[in-house]
Amino acid sequence: MSIEVNYQKAHVLEALRYHFIKQPEIKTLMIVVNVYAIFTGILLFMKKIRPELFLLGSVLWIVLLLLFWYVMPAVFYKKTALFTYHWDFSFDTQKASLQSMQGTAEWNWAEVTHYFESPHFFHIYFGPKTFFLIPAENLASELRQELRTILQHK
Repeated sequence: MSIEVNYQKAHVLEALRYHFIKQPEIKTLMIVVNVYAIFTGILLFMKKIRPELFLLGSVLWIVLLLLFWYVMPAVFYKKTALFTYHWDFSFDTQKASLQSMQGTAEWNWAEVTHYFESPHFFHIYFGPKTFFLIPAENLASELRQELRTILQHK
């Protein structure tokens, strides 16, 4: 089966947000900052600390949100020319391949370490940070289900 892969910037930025937020180190950092904010909020309410410590946690939380939600996806999108190409994605039960004017890539499903779905994409990972986005919108519902089945069994 073969589908045409074209990317829309807004959807790719959303998918990159999902990618960054799902990274274990970012999740851990967000949990630590939230625990700090809750802890300092309780201490502030009990009048055990000055408001500056609580304000520091709030500012840190806002900075991290802006960084992971807006800055990092935009920088990644800008530096990656991959999303400007038009690809032909084909797959069967053994392997998948991508073809474009810029080149060809092929992999066996055994090379995929994990995957997840976001609202517009299948995120297919070959390692902790190496991934490819397959637009789900271009897939008919039976092709989506077939791709899910292949990914779940591999």
